[in-house]
Amino acid sequence: MFAAVKAGEFTFSLDFLFGLHAIAGKEEALEWGCFRSGGVIIAGSNYLPPKAEALNRKFSELLVSINAFDDIYDIYDIYDKAIHVFLLMARNKFFYGANRRTGRLMMNSILLDAGYPPLNLSAKYKLKLKLNELMMRFYDSDDEPEMNLFLRSCIDPKLVEIMSE
Repeated sequence: MFAAVKAGEFTFSLDFLFGLHAIAGKEEALEWGCFRSGGVIIAGSNYLPPKAEALNRKFSELLVSINAFDDIYDIYDIYDKAIHVFLLMARNKFFYGANRRTGRLMMNSILLDAGYPPLNLSAKYKLKLKLNELMMRFYDSDDEPEMNLFLRSCIDPKLVEIMSE
């Protein structure tokens, strides 16, 4: 991720996504570096992610939705776009495992590529508990604003200051 951004080679593409997941999900997910081939659930949620045969279409829809952010950039900012990617990747469960981790990597690739600091989701117990609670609500509702506000609260102002120099 860092090497691609630094070299100016980051693209929001299926190949890049699969490459990240091949690292993030290696030997943790049932399959890695490719979309899942079967059904999954999200434990604790009533929401049922798309079937495996719908994942290519869902990824295409994700591409269309993030391109829409570029078309109306004056209303939305780069954090809206990046957070949207993370949330849809988590909700669609493109992979058997490491969906949120891979989504965070894509989110932060978008931010870094645009010259913004990454969102660091701290491992602090209370923060992680809040993230999980909000994600469970998001899975069921598909309502992004609450998650967007929470994730923005994870922006480290010191990093913003350093990167703006």
